[in-house]
Amino acid sequence: ELLAGKRFDVVISDMRLPDGLGLELLQDMAREQRPERCVVMTAYGSAENAVEALKAGAFDYLTKPVDLRQFRAVVASALAGDDARRPASPDLADAGRQALERLVGTSATMQRVKERVLRVASGMAPVLVRGESGTGKELVARAIHACSHRGDGPFVAVNCGAIPESLLEAEFFGARKGSYTGATHDREGFFQAARGGTLFLDEIGDLPLAMQSKLLRAIQERQVRALGSTQEDAVDVRVVSATHKDLAAEVQAGRFRQDLYYRLNVIEIVVPPLRERREDLPALCQALLTRIARDSGVPAPQVDAAMLRHLQALPLPGNVRELENLLHRAVALHEGGVLDIHLDACAAEEPGAIEAHPPVTSEPLQASSLPADLQAWLDEREREILVQALHGNGFNRTAAAQRLGLSLRQIRYRIARLGIEVPGHDDGADDGKS
Repeated sequence: ELLAGKRFDVVISDMRLPDGLGLELLQDMAREQRPERCVVMTAYGSAENAVEALKAGAFDYLTKPVDLRQFRAVVASALAGDDARRPASPDLADAGRQALERLVGTSATMQRVKERVLRVASGMAPVLVRGESGTGKELVARAIHACSHRGDGPFVAVNCGAIPESLLEAEFFGARKGSYTGATHDREGFFQAARGGTLFLDEIGDLPLAMQSKLLRAIQERQVRALGSTQEDAVDVRVVSATHKDLAAEVQAGRFRQDLYYRLNVIEIVVPPLRERREDLPALCQALLTRIARDSGVPAPQVDAAMLRHLQALPLPGNVRELENLLHRAVALHEGGVLDIHLDACAAEEPGAIEAHPPVTSEPLQASSLPADLQAWLDEREREILVQALHGNGFNRTAAAQRLGLSLRQIRYRIARLGIEVPGHDDGADDGKS
C-alpha cells in the first residue's frame, strides 16, 4: 500500500513477511519498473536464497543478525546506486562510455555482452565473467566497474593463479607487522584496497580449496581479518570474478566449493571467442594498431584487404590476445606504408604456435636451413623479441610484458633464463611504476 502511494529512496524488506514473501515484493517492483533499490534481509540465509533474491532484482542481500556498520554501508551504497540512475557527472559518463568502447565489435554476440554490462552495472550482485583465455574478460570487468556508481572508486585486479598459496591470505586480507617472517609493517590486502570500488578476481578457478572457504566468508560477512589481527574490518566491495574453466564441472569434480560458486555466479556474462565473431576482426585490428602505434610512437600502419583475408584464415586460438601479439610483431618489423602480410609468414605456417615461440624472420625456414639445435634457435629468437620489447619500452619490464601479453612474473622468468641484462634493475627489483 505504501509503495502504491509514493516513491521512496530505498526499500528494506524481510524475506518472510506476514502477508507474503519478499521475493513477490521484488517481482512486483521489477514488473512496475520502480526506481527504488531494494535491500533484502532474512534469518533464513543460504547461498541459493541469495542468488534467488539478487536475480529477482534485489540490490543486495543481508543475513540476520545484521551488523549495524555493515547495514549502514549497504544502505549508503544503495542510495549511491539510486543517485547513479540520475544523470551522472560528465567524468563518470565519459569513463563508462570509454570502457564500453574498449569492448570493440558490433557483432551480435558483442552487442549482447555490452547490453549485459549496462544492465548489471547498477547493482551489487556478484558477476562471473566466463570465456576462453585472451577474450578480454578483464575489459568486461572494467566496463562493469566504470559504468556503475562505483566508477570513481578503486578497481583492484587480482590474478588468483599467480599468487603463491602461502601468501594468499595476507595478499587478500592484509597482514599486521610481525604476523609472519618478513612482515616489517602493517599492510592492506586486496579487500581493503578495493574498499568503495570493485575487486576483480581473475582466474578464480585456480584458488585452492582452503582459500575458497575464507573467500566465501569474506564475501558473505563483508568483513575480513588481517593476518595477525584479532579484529575484523568491514569492507564495502563489489566482487567481479572471471575464469576460463567450467566452474560447474569443477564443483562436480570436488575442486571448487559449491556454496562459493553460487555466491559468485549470481549473474554470468559469457565473452565469445574470436572465432565466433570474425566480423569484428577489421575493427579489432584498427583499434589494436592505433593503440600499438601510439604506445610505440610511430604512425598507425594501414591494413590492406590481403592482410585481413590472411587474419580471417588463421585459427587464432589465443583470441584477441594472440591477434594483438601478432600485430605487435608485424608493426615492429614493417618498414612503413601498408602493413605487409608477408612479414608474418611464419605465423601463417604455424598459427597455433604463435605464443609458444613467436617467429621474427621475414621468410619461412626452408628444409635445408633447419636449425641443428631447435631449442637454442628458439631461445635466440625469444631473446631478440624480449630485448626489442624492453628497448622499445625504456627497459620498463611491466610495459614490455603488457606489450607481449605476458605477466610481470613471466617476463622476469624469461629475462633470467635467457640472461638478458636490464639496466638499472637487480635480479629481484620491481619496475618503478609497476
